[in-house]
Amino acid sequence: MRRLRTACAVVALAVLALAACTDAPPEPIEVTVTGDAGVAPTLTYVAPLAVDKTQRETIWDGTGPVLEADQPVLIDYWLENATDATLVRESYSTNPSSQFLTPQDLGEDLYHTLVGQHVGARLLQISPPSSDESATDYPTVTVIDVLPTRASGDPVDVTRTDLPTVTRDDDGRPSLTPATGDAPTELVTQPLLRGTGRQVAAKDTITVQYTGWAWDGVEFDSTWGQRIPVSLSLLDVPTWADALVDQTTGSQVMVVVPPSYPLGVTQSEELAGQTVVFVVDILDSRAPLGSTGDG
Repeated sequence: MRRLRTACAVVALAVLALAACTDAPPEPIEVTVTGDAGVAPTLTYVAPLAVDKTQRETIWDGTGPVLEADQPVLIDYWLENATDATLVRESYSTNPSSQFLTPQDLGEDLYHTLVGQHVGARLLQISPPSSDESATDYPTVTVIDVLPTRASGDPVDVTRTDLPTVTRDDDGRPSLTPATGDAPTELVTQPLLRGTGRQVAAKDTITVQYTGWAWDGVEFDSTWGQRIPVSLSLLDVPTWADALVDQTTGSQVMVVVPPSYPLGVTQSEELAGQTVVFVVDILDSRAPLGSTGDG
């Protein structure tokens, strides 16, 4: 019996020693994030923050597709220096950031913050200074909004029979079956999926996925090959400005461009004099900095 009590005492001491050596979780750092989806957040905390380990919090969950490693991700972000609560950089006044969800593209911290989350989430990341020369040498507080990389609207019943037919694969990439008749002679805007987001204005910067085809169905340009959305000013693409104004973000729109219109996003001698077809996923649209966004 004495040996049994001695053995139990040794085990108890070992457990206590192990508990003493185990790192306790860091006390949560108090950072309050306010603001609605689609607008820059407001961060409230007492600076300077003492940060020795990355902390993460989900401000609200997303309801869209899950973010998977090595796949495209589109985000808005707001990054502050946590030593004095000053803004370092942000994307809300310009356009969202398109990357692949990898540690190499985003860094280890942001990669682990994003992977497994859902489109539509707002996330908070509090990080210590980094020894990486390409990163910051001060603690940071970052808010990240996860945006969609494909149109997410409701299907629209297309009644016109003189237009090509568009289908989508599981990733959202469109395919085109050419129409059999003559091409329209006027600019055509045909919604295929109708989103519920902000309406596009003529001077907006839009973030899109798109594919362009000649009228006979030969593809000549696409963002889907690289799978990364692009941002462009409609001031540089007047035909798209004419076609997409008042369409809503989240929509997928077919644009048929007759030869009388400049193509804008691409120029090719082979397409001169041809009618072309674009299918555009409108992922984001915002007025230029300092503009009222009313066109």
